[in-house]
Formats: sequence, C-alpha cells, structure tokens
Amino acid sequence: MSLSSSTRTPSSSARGAGRSAGGGTNRLPSSRERRPALAALAVILILLGAAGSALIALNSGNREGYVAIATKEPMPPGHRLQPGDLARGDLAGATEGLIKWSEKDRYLGQYTTGWLYNGQYLNKNNLQKDTPIPSAGAELGVVLEAGRAPAGGLIEGDIVQVVRVPSANQDAAGLGILVTAAEVTASAGGVVADKTSTVNTLNVTILVPSGKAPAVAAAAAAKTLVLVKLNPATKPDLPRVTGAN
Repeated sequence: MSLSSSTRTPSSSARGAGRSAGGGTNRLPSSRERRPALAALAVILILLGAAGSALIALNSGNREGYVAIATKEPMPPGHRLQPGDLARGDLAGATEGLIKWSEKDRYLGQYTTGWLYNGQYLNKNNLQKDTPIPSAGAELGVVLEAGRAPAGGLIEGDIVQVVRVPSANQDAAGLGILVTAAEVTASAGGVVADKTSTVNTLNVTILVPSGKAPAVAAAAAAKTLVLVKLNPATKPDLPRVTGAN
C-alpha cells in the first residue's frame, strides 16, 4: 500500500473557520488610515488657540489704567495724598467709581476718609477735599484786633502759640499759655487795613485739643486772646493730618 500527500489548498469553508462568528475583524487601523483623523485634530487645536489669543487681545484692548495704593504700610484716615502713594493698575469690566490714572493729579493733596491698603484701587469716596478734624481735636474761630496777632497776618499752615493776657482791670495773674502750638487751618482779613480794604480784624481758625477749646473760646470772647507765630518747623500739639503736609 502506498501513501500519497495531498497538495490541495484549504476550502473556503475551512478558511472561514478562522473568522469570528460575527463576521468582523480585530485588525488595528494602519498608520495611513490614522493620518486624516490626526490632521483634523491638529486643525481644531490650532483654531481653538487662535480663538483664545483673539479673546485675550480683545480683553486687553478694553483695559484702562486706574489709581491704586502703593504704600507698604496701611494708609490711615486723614492722610494727605502724595504722588509716591500711588501706582497704576490696569482693569477691565466693572470699574464704576474708580479713579482713572489719567485723572490722578486732580486728587493729589486730598485727604483719605478711611483706612487704605497696598494694592487697593481708589474710589472717589475714599477721598475728601476738606481737611479732616482729628478725633481728639476741635476747630475754633477767633477774631483778633491789632496787637493780638502779627501785623503780617497769618496763613493756613502757620503754627501759633495761643496765649491769654490780662484784661485792663486784671493783674498778671490772668496771663497764661492755653495751647503751646496750634495749627492755623484758615485765615481771612488782617489786623492792619490796606489800601483796598478798611477791615482791620483778623479772622483765624485754629486746630486745638478738644479739652482746651472752652478756655480758648472764653479768652477770645473776652478779647484777651493773643496768637504768637512760631517757627514753621514747630510740631503742633495736635497734628492736622497723618500724612505729609
């Protein structure tokens, strides 16, 4: 008996046996098939980046400069605003009431109404033009005639000593210093009339410690009050402001 080997190829049914029952295939996509998807993803990322850059540029174009506090230490109420106190900060969006950097010069020299901190943006309500009165102080108006104040008059910022002198029917016992150093906050008129005016009284407002205000007022009413001008470097008993003058 002789044996012979078959050279026939497998039938189609035999080849089908190697496939899954569902007729599908587990073959991974080739690199050529993946290229279109990667290209589309790259285009999407580029478009998103361009849109983000455009949005940032648009927002940057809407930003404006505003005034911010630049002092390291907290700024107390009554501080007189100086150029060195300020820095520029750029903002966009809701900025109503904030002071623009281009308008900062209009507010220099004004006084703070409350505590301000480094990096805080200035609101118009944070400042006032009028000189604030310290909590322990009182502003008092006095009217002086010739011989009761310097002939050259007094101006805002002068430092004076407030003295009570004896009246005509008193002895030297009435003499006394009521306030060692007080600051003049307003002045009008003069004790010597000039060619354009016949006024010879000086109206002066001074800042004194509140506890001494009654004695000063009484001496002013009795016309026994004298203001003696002191050296400008003299420190007042009650500073008008906490910042630079």
